[in-house]
This record gives sequence, structure tokens and C-alpha cells, in this order.
Amino acid sequence: MALPHPIKSPISSSLSLFPPAKSSLSKQPHFFRPLLKTYLCSNPTLPHRELHSTNNNSSSLSSIVNNLQEEEEQEEEEEEFNKPIEQLVAGRWREIHGHDNWAGLLDPIDPLLRSELIRYGEFAQACYDAFDYDPFSRYCGSCKYYRRHFFESLGMASNGYEVTRYLYATSNFKIPKFFRQSVSDEQVWSQRANWIGYIAVSNDAETVRLGRRDIVVAWRGTVTRLEWIADLMDYLRPVSEEGIPCPDPTVKIESGFMDLYTDKDPNCRFCKYSAREQVLTEVRKLVELYGEQKGEEISITVTGHSLGSALAKLSAYDIAEIGITEMKDGKKAWVSVISFAGPRVGNGQFKERFEHLGIKAIRIFNVHDVVPKVPGMFLNESVKLHQLLRKWAEVLPWSYSHVGVELVLDHKRSPFLKETNDPANFHNLEAHLHLLDGYHGKGKRFVLASGRDPALINKAADFLKTHHMVPPFWRQDENKGMIRTPDGRWVQPDRQKLDDHPADTHHHLDRLGLAHDYQSS
Repeated sequence: MALPHPIKSPISSSLSLFPPAKSSLSKQPHFFRPLLKTYLCSNPTLPHRELHSTNNNSSSLSSIVNNLQEEEEQEEEEEEFNKPIEQLVAGRWREIHGHDNWAGLLDPIDPLLRSELIRYGEFAQACYDAFDYDPFSRYCGSCKYYRRHFFESLGMASNGYEVTRYLYATSNFKIPKFFRQSVSDEQVWSQRANWIGYIAVSNDAETVRLGRRDIVVAWRGTVTRLEWIADLMDYLRPVSEEGIPCPDPTVKIESGFMDLYTDKDPNCRFCKYSAREQVLTEVRKLVELYGEQKGEEISITVTGHSLGSALAKLSAYDIAEIGITEMKDGKKAWVSVISFAGPRVGNGQFKERFEHLGIKAIRIFNVHDVVPKVPGMFLNESVKLHQLLRKWAEVLPWSYSHVGVELVLDHKRSPFLKETNDPANFHNLEAHLHLLDGYHGKGKRFVLASGRDPALINKAADFLKTHHMVPPFWRQDENKGMIRTPDGRWVQPDRQKLDDHPADTHHHLDRLGLAHDYQSS
């Protein structure tokens, strides 16, 4: 794969910037390069004839040598960044999850923090990769993979987590473009539900590596297009109206996000419980199992991208507010949010309550992305107002505030990405993970730290420079999921029975005091 670099000569073009694609020349020992430069200098006509035959405007000999030296320095820099992280996660996980609000870890960025942020970003990306977008599929709007084989199906079998529950929401939600449905109303998996994420827990081996049992809640965001922004109701309403036991009636959430989180449909097998009820019951069950019964230390890490980021902040707040992090021995599970390209969720009072509950949040975003600027484009935490005016503005139904510590990225810093005016590219999650991999601090040179494959950027986008020869939107199922039957016909195969909800969901709702408007099924 060709990669961005100023060197144009046939000799230097064989030297790759990207570690996994190193050429045989770049694999030579460092002492090989001075010898090569000496050889070129002592045989000036050799490279000149070769360059002249391929390009009439080729660089001079001195330019070639300078370029070789520049590339050697670049590779040495990459090798320095690619050294294994010495510190184990187990000894630093609280720090990495915001114990000190990431003080001193962001500029320059701590290598272990970068690695962990990318790891949790891949949990959110898995929601996109597993989601069935195809309107001609009978399973459009569902997860393509069986829960017990989820990570294995995505090539993530070694990540050390097991999915314990899928999450669903009802399409009664007031932002309809968030949902995908089949073009046919017949023989579809559900006419009212969409799969919106999952809950996973670290296995025993990963728990040892991490230094605690980690519960991950991953929320799916919007697909690729950003029309949903226009559908935001941009209206705040008190969380207490939805049964969240907040002592402050002025704490408010954007109405559309609240609907997505709390709406349910008793006539639908998949969304007869709201997303809120699904999350709270499963997280509480896991905290009881691993925290109370086994006495383990617990972390709850909530992640999401785009609209999924809004759900991550809202659900993390709800988990802490309702008290399911507290255990009988007085210990509490640690709650943190890793948010990618997320919008504002609530008002200033929500931000204050969020922080008062001890939830730690880091929000990662591209400075050119429009989504983090909404809602509350005109009245938000960044607008400078006199103290009296701010108090007045905070009670308005369209005054919003971000929560958490920010990590600002800039896609224009990456030499891999092309110039474009497509806002969907600026918002793309894989692009954010690429930018994280190359970020070392404000104003610092962009160098990929882990060698994460840039081809992933074009998985569901057209953002890579064309000379990489990576086709846009390249990720798709073989034959779009169609298979050939023994008699030669092409059909959509039936899938295994889709998971809905554990049989003990109502029991746990009752224990949480959330079953009052419910009849046991």
C-alpha cells in the first residue's frame, strides 16, 4: 500500500512510513542506510540514469540523500513510539479512567491512555460493524451476529470480553432517521425495534490483566449521514419526569435522547422493556455477581459514538444516580464514559449533578465535526456571559452544557486523509481512532503509534487519499449475505433465533423498584 510521504524517487518510495507494510529495504539494519547513501554519492550516475528513465523532473542526488535521511528519522521516531508500553493496565487503571480528571495525561498524551481509548473506541465501532443496515434484508435493523459469537464474528475473539446482553430501542423514537427498517413489511424480524448496542464483561484472564472486572456498555450511533441533527427537538425536560430519582428538579436532558432511552412498546418482543430498563437490570446483575458475591473490584465503562455518545452519558448518569454501583460491603463500582464525537446532552445542572456523582467522562472529537457543537449552538458552556445573565440563560429550555474533559483532534493533521467537504467524514468513528493513533500532543508531529491500519478509515467512508488504493466503503458481506441453495437458487439464509431479553429481567426490575407500571410476562 502506498502511503503519504514527500519522497518521490523509486528508491525512496520503497521505504514505507507504515510499520506493517515495510519493504525489504526498510527492514535492513540501520547501518545499511549510511552505506546506501555513501554508495549513491560515490556512484552519482547510477541513480541519475535510473531516475531520468522514470521521471524527467526527478530530484537531484542531494535531494535523494536528504529524503533518505528524513525517512530514517521518521522510522526511528515510529520505533520509539511503537515500543511496548511498560506499565501494566492493572496498576494504572484508575488514573487511565479519570481518577484525576486525566491531568497531565493528554498533552503530551500518555501512551497507555491512547491505547485504552482506542480499545474502547473499538467496542463502539463493533456496534456499526455488526449492525444490519441493508433495507433488503429481513433482519434490517438487527445485529447480524449471534450474541455468544459476537466478538468472534467480528475478528475480536481475543479481546477478552463476553457479551451478556443485547440492547434494543423502539422506533417510536422521535428521531426516525436513526432507525433502519426493511423495505418489506412481511416476514421481518421486528417492525418496531432496532438493535442499539450491547453489554459485555471481561473474562477471568482479561480481568487479571486489567486489575478489575470491567463491565462495558457500548451504544450504537448514527449510521453515516447526519440528517438526525435536524430532527433534534432541542428541548430540555427534567430527568425526574422519567422516573430517574434525581433530587434536583432543574436537572434536564434533551427530549429526543430521553425518548430513545426510556420509550418501550409492550407489543414488541424486543422493546417491551425500555433501553433504560435493559441497561439497569443487566448492569445491576453483573455488579451483584462479581462485586458482591465474588468480592471483585468493578469498573463500569460506558462508550459510544455520535448519538451513542449521548446515550453513554445519559445511561452512565442514570447508573450512578439510581445507586446500582453501590455494594453491600460499602464499595462502589467505578463509572466512566469514553465518548466519541458526541453532542451535548443536558443543561448546566445536569453537568453539575453528573460531576457530583463522581462519574468521569472524556470526550474525544474532531474540531471540524459539527455534531459536538449541537444542540445549544448559541447557549452553551463556551458562551461568555455575565454571571447574572448566565443564571438566567441556564433556566431556558435550549441552554446546554458539555460534560467531561475534552481531547481535541484535527483530521487536517493526518497526512493520510484527503481534503473533503463531506461532514460525515469529519464525524466518522474509524477516522477518530486513526487520529487518536497518530496524536501525541498539541502541535506535535502526526505519527501512528500502534501502526493501526489506515485502510480501516475507508471501511464505511471515502476519506483516504486515493494513492493508497483503498476503495471507499469497502466493508460488505460476501454476496450481500445471499447464499446459493443446492437447487441453484440464491436466497437470504435464516438466522439463529435472535436474543431478546433474559427471563429474569422483570425480577431485577422489581428489585430496583422499576416494575410498578409493568405486568410480569
